[in-house]
Amino acid sequence: MTSSFSNLSLAEPLARAVAEMGYESMTPIQAQAIPVVLTGKDVMGAAQTGTGKTAAFSLPLLQRLLKHESSSTSPARHPVRALVLLPTRELADQVAQQIALYAKYTKLRSTVVFGGMDMKPQTLELKKGVEVLVATPGRLLDHIEAKNAVLNQVEYVVLDEADRMLDIGFLPDLQRILSYLPKQRTTLLFSATFSPEIKRLAGSYLQDPITIEVARPNETASTVEQHFYSANDDDKRHAIHQVLKSRGIKQAFIFVNSKLGCARLARSLEREGLKTAALHGDKSQDERLKALDAFKQGAVDLLVCTDVAARGLDIKDVPAVFNFDVPFNAEDYVHRIGRTGRAGASGLAVTLVSGSDARLVADIEKLLKKKIDIEALEYDEDRPHGRLNDGRRAWRESGDAAPRDAAPRERDRERREPREPREYRGFRPAVVSRDPFFDKPYESSERDAAPAWEAATRSPARSSVSANIKPKRKVAALFKAAQPETSAT
Repeated sequence: MTSSFSNLSLAEPLARAVAEMGYESMTPIQAQAIPVVLTGKDVMGAAQTGTGKTAAFSLPLLQRLLKHESSSTSPARHPVRALVLLPTRELADQVAQQIALYAKYTKLRSTVVFGGMDMKPQTLELKKGVEVLVATPGRLLDHIEAKNAVLNQVEYVVLDEADRMLDIGFLPDLQRILSYLPKQRTTLLFSATFSPEIKRLAGSYLQDPITIEVARPNETASTVEQHFYSANDDDKRHAIHQVLKSRGIKQAFIFVNSKLGCARLARSLEREGLKTAALHGDKSQDERLKALDAFKQGAVDLLVCTDVAARGLDIKDVPAVFNFDVPFNAEDYVHRIGRTGRAGASGLAVTLVSGSDARLVADIEKLLKKKIDIEALEYDEDRPHGRLNDGRRAWRESGDAAPRDAAPRERDRERREPREPREYRGFRPAVVSRDPFFDKPYESSERDAAPAWEAATRSPARSSVSANIKPKRKVAALFKAAQPETSAT
């Protein structure tokens, strides 16, 4: 099996682009997958993230599509020939950029469509005609329903990070998209992990696939140094500062489990003097791309993110990954730490474990099939400066003089001696005088008392009427009775 790109029989435009990008030796997944894909067979490839899967399917696809390249400006001469489906917007944008670099010296066109952006510019690109279409499933269905994308001439389909697409519920969308494609096609499925669901998906849509496994399924990269440190929730930020300082780390990913926790942690680290950006699902696509670009350019030191950034993001030379929260899904641990130690480089993965994470750590042990040792992290005496309870900035780490409002001895005495409870000086309601009427006891009224209007008109009972006959009770009339008219005499 060849291990150098120069030994591959790539066309001159592709070989020139590969040499320009500095590729020399192939990774194991590239060395095994590229020759197979060049033959046109279906492939089911398993490799941990960061091993060059994008080049493993992009280069042979472009090689086979060169027979269709055309210099014509007519959209009809540039139908969609290859479709690449990915689970997240960031990953789709990244793969599209890589394909554009590989095909820069060819006449093949490519574009990317994903959600969170206006459809009009994407529609204009699709109307011009493209041979390679990179997309997320949801947005692609929008373009299919709008008749912007016609897939009846697709020859190659790539399902990248297929396990993630199933995890986030894209299976119905995948089934709908695949129903629009021709029956005769080449299907490539790549995933960092193999699960029973992935195998069922491959059995349904792949024809006699060749399985390529360059490592044991769910295995982490050997170039990543992994540590699990015991830390309660209050000490986790201090632990991050300690590892950054002791290891001399300049940039890192920090993963959390929730969008709210991501935003709060980013704000806290920013207040503590670290250049930080947040990346989660509630951010707009423009904000997410700007945060990634700032991290790539070095303007941001720490990228605090949810699992939206755990899959496939290829940012070179990221020295460390922190799991501020142990992931709920054990397979996400493999993807998170795959952001470091990419393409043969060394990396560091630090997971902060609290007392309530025992079950989640056990799930990771079961997945990796090895025992995890929880280590104790030694802290320096100084803690990171942040916002104290009394509203002042801490002065311990900077070495500045103590605040003037309290001498060191007085502060020490305050810590040793118990404090007396303070008088409450908050809001007190005003005293309102009570009306004595409301303090009187209840007095019942006489039920048999006659109404005033009836007492005024009551006439004494006549003696000729029997005592057993009750007199008629008069009722107030709303209208005066009409007097009978007398006839004229």
